Amino acid sequence: MIKEVMTTRRSVRRFKPDALSVAQVEELIEMAITAPSASNKQPWRFFVTDERAIIDQMAAEVQLAVDRIVEHVPPDYRDVIEAYGSYFIRFQAAPVVLVAAFRELVVLSNLVDEGLDPADSRRVQEMEIQSGLASTAMAVQNLLLFAHSIGLGASCMSGPLVAEEKIRSIMGIPPSWKIAVVVPIGYPDEEPEAPGRKSISAVTRWVKGE
Repeated sequence: MIKEVMTTRRSVRRFKPDALSVAQVEELIEMAITAPSASNKQPWRFFVTDERAIIDQMAAEVQLAVDRIVEHVPPDYRDVIEAYGSYFIRFQAAPVVLVAAFRELVVLSNLVDEGLDPADSRRVQEMEIQSGLASTAMAVQNLLLFAHSIGLGASCMSGPLVAEEKIRSIMGIPPSWKIAVVVPIGYPDEEPEAPGRKSISAVTRWVKGE
């Protein structure tokens, strides 16, 4: 059952207009937060909206950001970037949009003294950020898989973060929280084909001693 859910899940970007209930969304989040997290800190927060005006406002800000970026791309590539940028606002079609945010897991950096080598200090800070992000990514994967298992569609989008600060303002996300991804959710209005996957041998390296 789990293997089937994992192998048949697709990233859905076209949705039916049917609304989702609060209970449905909360069940998705309930399953999301069963994910493991570094030191069990559960550093995630989920900011959710089903209000069309808010979703449209976010999409408009993302489009403005894409337009600004396109102005600074070589002319020969602008059509390609504009087409690619159109994917960044696909969340606008969803009846529900969830923004997954996280806090860096500040533990070790509060304990070390100022004598620590700056390079080591940076690595500690980067590790704490990555711990929060990785934990939240696992929670989002849980959400995507469970959504698929109950007939809903969703996708994990980082493209909208070209307008991260605008999204933060619109969704009321405090500055202390970093945005991980935007997740549109709804009843799918498409059946995407299975994308090609790299072979196990192409992505795996066994490391052995001499």
